[in-house]
Amino acid sequence: MGAQGSSLPFRKSIFDFRNWDVPIITDVREKLENIKQLLKSHPSVREELVTNFCSRELTSYEQKFLGAELTKLDEIQRIYNQINCHIRTNQEIWKIFPASWHVPYGLCIKMCKITRDQVESIMVNMKEKPTVARLLQELKRTLNFELELEMKFGGGVPTKNIGDDIEETVDGENYSPNVSEIHMMYEMKFAANHDLVETQKTGIKDLSDSGGRFNFRGIISSCFEPHLIPYIEEELMQCLEKVVQEETWDIDEENLNNILSSSRELFLAIKKSYDKCKALTKNLTLFKLFKVFQRVLQAYATKLFFKLSTGGTHKQIKVSGIDERVICYIVNSAEYCCKTSGDLAEEVSTIIDPHYADGVDMSEVQDKFSCVITKALMTLVRGLETKFDTEMQEMARVSWGTLESVGDHSQYVNGIYTILKNSVPVLGELLTPVYFQFFLEKLASSLGLRFYANIFRCKKISETGAQQMLLDTQAMEMILLNIPSLDRQTVSAASYSEFVKRQMSRAEAVLKGLTKATQQSILDDFNKHAPRITQPLVAAENPQPVPIPPAPPSEITIRL
Repeated sequence: MGAQGSSLPFRKSIFDFRNWDVPIITDVREKLENIKQLLKSHPSVREELVTNFCSRELTSYEQKFLGAELTKLDEIQRIYNQINCHIRTNQEIWKIFPASWHVPYGLCIKMCKITRDQVESIMVNMKEKPTVARLLQELKRTLNFELELEMKFGGGVPTKNIGDDIEETVDGENYSPNVSEIHMMYEMKFAANHDLVETQKTGIKDLSDSGGRFNFRGIISSCFEPHLIPYIEEELMQCLEKVVQEETWDIDEENLNNILSSSRELFLAIKKSYDKCKALTKNLTLFKLFKVFQRVLQAYATKLFFKLSTGGTHKQIKVSGIDERVICYIVNSAEYCCKTSGDLAEEVSTIIDPHYADGVDMSEVQDKFSCVITKALMTLVRGLETKFDTEMQEMARVSWGTLESVGDHSQYVNGIYTILKNSVPVLGELLTPVYFQFFLEKLASSLGLRFYANIFRCKKISETGAQQMLLDTQAMEMILLNIPSLDRQTVSAASYSEFVKRQMSRAEAVLKGLTKATQQSILDDFNKHAPRITQPLVAAENPQPVPIPPAPPSEITIRL
């Protein structure tokens, strides 16, 4: 290192021959000035000269890799070392050109383009598939190399010193660079410090200082993008399959949010990839990564949706107490994913390049999870409705036409209350108030329609039977009104009460009509008095129509 340092002033003095006071050198200096004037007046000649010089330099650079088999990511670091070596070896020679020509910068740009093709070749011809962490490590090394070139040619101010990333964290673990990396870092630091000292001594700026117009960002690193994004998507999809496969569909007692572990683990993996990417780039790569997040979350929503489709038909779904808890966990997890995905989109839109900000949107993903929530809640409703089958059959078997007196509400009403008492408190404890009220309203609507339809499945109903059934209807209404108090849930009392009364009013209207007179009694009374009926002189005042219940349909389908 000492020999190389001592030869530097000697080499520099060779190319400062313009200051030598020797006749032959003076003649050469005059010829050089004439050449410079010629080049200024004939730009095409200057371009041809620079092109020929660059072509020769690039040929010399490419020969270093002639016949080399570039199939491993480790070769990338060797390529960067060769560029730095080539710059250090030839930077004094390049200074024979006027600084305004920016020949060194142009040469480095061309070498970087060649290097980009070499790195692309490595990415395509890799024999072993790398991990995402390994690709990110090489991408980070490439970005640092581009930053070093930018610093070298005055294209920007470094945010931190070269070598500060020696103990950088990659994929959650500390890694140390190899010997060649450390050697390169400190050589670059030494060269930068040496140039600074020379500038302070001579008062002459380096030719690379051109007001920050030089930019190397993305000139090599952009080739990683087509390979990195598919790897990340594949890794996240594998993570999705793993967390769903390992899902126990239960929660720990310490989990206050009542959400599935798979949803938390999936977002942890997404956040991990997002944090790595945003530390490296905030342009197209981050935008494409966001699209990957969209696809992964939609796939997770689809898995939750089909989890709800197991067992039963669209009319009847049998659910146990454990199934009800799992469905509630799915509701909460879908709500968590819906909110968190929206927060993610908002954060990405604030840091990404404004050109891509309009495309950062999670509305489709949120719609998917909203569909999961709706289906889950309706599955709970249909599951409870299926539990009422025995009670509805018992109601239809009662001899409503032979009842002699009206007593307390019927036994099937007690059965419905018992079912609700066993299920509703658990659901109210697991669901948020908003979704619990939605569930209650759908349950009241479903039970009210089914009770109304079941009236027409009953056989002949006497006036006493109608009175007893009306009492049962009022008991059912009170049960529905008191459901929220089973779990001490606070719902909108006024709106819910009106909703329940509206659902039960149809059954009450039919039964109140039957309590005044049955169809058979009306017919008997008509036949008894028909012979003595004559043309009335005055129309009856305020005639009261007798409501006649519709004929029982052959099949009643209740759509929710």
